[in-house]
Amino acid sequence: MTSRTINLRPKIALYEPDIPQNTAAIIRTCSCLSAIIEIIEPCGFMLNDKRFKRVVMDYLDRTMIKFYKNFDEFLEIKKRDKERIILMTTKASKAYTKFNFNMKDTILFGRESAGVPNKIHNLADNRLKIPMSNEKRSLNLSTSVAIVLSEAMRQNGLI
Repeated sequence: MTSRTINLRPKIALYEPDIPQNTAAIIRTCSCLSAIIEIIEPCGFMLNDKRFKRVVMDYLDRTMIKFYKNFDEFLEIKKRDKERIILMTTKASKAYTKFNFNMKDTILFGRESAGVPNKIHNLADNRLKIPMSNEKRSLNLSTSVAIVLSEAMRQNGLI
């Protein structure tokens, strides 16, 4: 895959992930679908954590992972590169299926334990949700990433 092809792939960003197995499963999904994964630190675990390594197996390709030391650095680079930040949140009113994704989007997911702070909700270019039964709280993070990533890729003719 050329660097140009990599640049045309969707980007999934994780805000301060805190469950190693979920992050590993997301890395596997992104690896299989040739998506870029961006991790906004601090991370709630080390990449040598045995729970992380058990799930990520041999799918960890550090060339497809970008780390940001904090959200401010992430935001600065996204603004510089004119990329939209699309926040996936249960607090949104618009469904991801009613949104037009483009290749300059970075799809942001919050922490499993706490989502993202209100400040980040306000800074996101768009806030979307995955519609669910009203009596349910949320999907697993790795499942949510797979659902939304697949739709963004479908809309952009990548699958």
